[in-house]
Amino acid sequence: MNTRIDGKPRYRHWPVFMMALLLSACASSAAFPVETAEQPDIKQAYQLGAGETVQIITYGEDSLTGEFIIGANGILAFPLVGNIQAAGLSPADLGINIAAALADGYVINPQVNVEVKSYRPIYILGEVNKPGEYPYNPNMTVLAAIAKADGFTYRAQQRQIFIKRADQPNEVWITLGSNTRIYPGDTIRVVERFF
Repeated sequence: MNTRIDGKPRYRHWPVFMMALLLSACASSAAFPVETAEQPDIKQAYQLGAGETVQIITYGEDSLTGEFIIGANGILAFPLVGNIQAAGLSPADLGINIAAALADGYVINPQVNVEVKSYRPIYILGEVNKPGEYPYNPNMTVLAAIAKADGFTYRAQQRQIFIKRADQPNEVWITLGSNTRIYPGDTIRVVERFF
């Protein structure tokens, strides 16, 4: 701080100081929840959802093998046993439940394997060139998803985005990294940058 000839302080750098203070407050991530935890491996933690197609193989039983769609209510209609709850289960758990239902008077010692054939779509909104619904691919990253939407617009905030997980009620503000994963049913929202 300098003083003028009359002894009063002169704040020459006050506008610069205030601008720096304002920018540091805007850059702070404390105002937004930031995802920092390790993201689970989809093969281990993935739960099935409505609208997905699964390939079910019942070994030695061709009539009980094929592709099945999980209905909007999360129920899968399976031959002989009828409706089975599928949404919220892992593919392995669904296979165990189908085998248990078949073993109850239909098939001796059934061996069932379940794999996801097509996942729920993802949604990309905001400052991308082609917002909309896109198919999900296993181990997809946010950057790969945005590339499917023809990339960011010139107005896009490219370092941080919002993601709403399919099984979560609210979106979170995430600092974008090259390995930031997304999961089936996620919604990505790219916002406009301010400067």
